[in-house]
Amino acid sequence: MSRTTRRRTLAVLPAALLLALVPGSASAYPNPGTVTGDIVVHDPSMVRTSSGQYLLYSTGDSLQLRTSTDRTAFGRSGSAFSTPPGWWKNYSSASDPWAPDISFRGGKYLMYYAVSSFGSNTSAIGLAGSTTGQPGSWTDYGTVYTSNASSDYNAIDPNLFVDDDGTWWLSFGSWWTGIKMIRIDPSTGKQYAGDTARRSLASRPTGTKAVEAPTVVKRNGYYYLFASYDTCCAGASSTYKVKVGRATSVTGPYKDRNGVSMLSNGGTPVLESHGRYIGPGGQSVLADSDGDLLVYHYYDGQDNGTPKLGVNLLNWSSGWPVAY
Repeated sequence: MSRTTRRRTLAVLPAALLLALVPGSASAYPNPGTVTGDIVVHDPSMVRTSSGQYLLYSTGDSLQLRTSTDRTAFGRSGSAFSTPPGWWKNYSSASDPWAPDISFRGGKYLMYYAVSSFGSNTSAIGLAGSTTGQPGSWTDYGTVYTSNASSDYNAIDPNLFVDDDGTWWLSFGSWWTGIKMIRIDPSTGKQYAGDTARRSLASRPTGTKAVEAPTVVKRNGYYYLFASYDTCCAGASSTYKVKVGRATSVTGPYKDRNGVSMLSNGGTPVLESHGRYIGPGGQSVLADSDGDLLVYHYYDGQDNGTPKLGVNLLNWSSGWPVAY
């Protein structure tokens, strides 16, 4: 995927070719589309405003913002917060949030995010709102959901999903017993008092517990759960990869292309390491004017494992998302 200042145009690939691209080997995975400028990011989440500007928030510096007018050239535009809310220090001595999830709902931008420290499940999911989405404009609404050292889950990596019937759901989770989901009250952005169940969507009951960073979307009558598997944050030694399952209910059960439950270590690969593009993950999905975008970070094997922005389009013609 590449363009300069003009609108990105991509040839529609024949369905047979797209089916052939379902990865059977590392060479089948596409390279990221061309992006330029300030693209050193981790855990990116992107929206497009009504004016056509792209807002890309990511981990670090009180949630870094980068903007673009063409989805190719990105520049730093400050951070969401100029002053850290006081409650952050209860969950992270560094007082720096992770993994933002930005969306536009009910006339305002909402951003869920995580506050924690590496390897700990003393964690919290926070929420902030803004009418513009610009740096310094965010009002923090405090905690949404928390976990502690005795929890069997980890309250980080949030993702908001709004169903066709207007029901709001928040998926989250990292390691421990995997990916969880709670129902959200649209009037507050916090847990719905009429349904306080914490549901399980994906886990790895044996071996490594490494599954995290959920993203839920609905396409063609199915709910799809994307998640990042294996180890992030190790530069060129990272083994991160993106997998997906689908379900007929938002709460699952999610199964992969072979019918294996994501609660039993299932998951169909979407993107894995190939060439210089190591450990892709921390993904989000943006429905843009020319199709769905998979937005993620990878570690650049030709630049000392520096984390960088990756963007690919997704094709759904096979019933499963194929990156290209």
